[in-house]
Amino acid sequence: MGKIVMSGPQNVSLDGVVQDPDGAEGFELGGWFVQFGGSDLEEWNKIALEEALRAEAWLLGRKSYEFFGARWRPRAGELADRLNSMPKYVVSSTLDEPDWNNTTVLRGDVLTEVSKLKQELDGEIVVPASYRLGHTLIEHDLVDEVRLAVFPVVLGAGERFFGEACGKKAMRLVDNRTIGDGLAFLTYEFAQDA
Repeated sequence: MGKIVMSGPQNVSLDGVVQDPDGAEGFELGGWFVQFGGSDLEEWNKIALEEALRAEAWLLGRKSYEFFGARWRPRAGELADRLNSMPKYVVSSTLDEPDWNNTTVLRGDVLTEVSKLKQELDGEIVVPASYRLGHTLIEHDLVDEVRLAVFPVVLGAGERFFGEACGKKAMRLVDNRTIGDGLAFLTYEFAQDA
């Protein structure tokens, strides 16, 4: 049975904002990934490679799929090679012909499709960046673990990692470490018995 992990790593500000870390979406507070990641981004890249190598597959929403596909398809190197070759599943009702190799489009009810995927795959099914998809999966108790790269900035506004609809969810810290000198990498499991 597969394990759904929100990671890649999942980049968040201290106040939980995940919106527009690279500034490409035009959010007025976007671009915080490079601005506040600084010299720690080389170490962050090592974590991203670790995450990709241990993943069985990636699960993405359509917008994240398009973003990552455009970014990684033309690249080479260990991380690009892994991302380009690994199985990818994209939840979309509008994507007809995926243009990133090893991609399967999941159509129909997202909860049913992701539940089936968890049954069919062994290992980690990593959900990178796709926070809207993540909100739905967390709300319906389909996410097993979250791995957060916490950036040293408070934005005060923007889309949050945990949406309001998620409700109260007990979690247990299972690992923590630093990335470089300024980023925290936190791993939490959902406490099913709470």
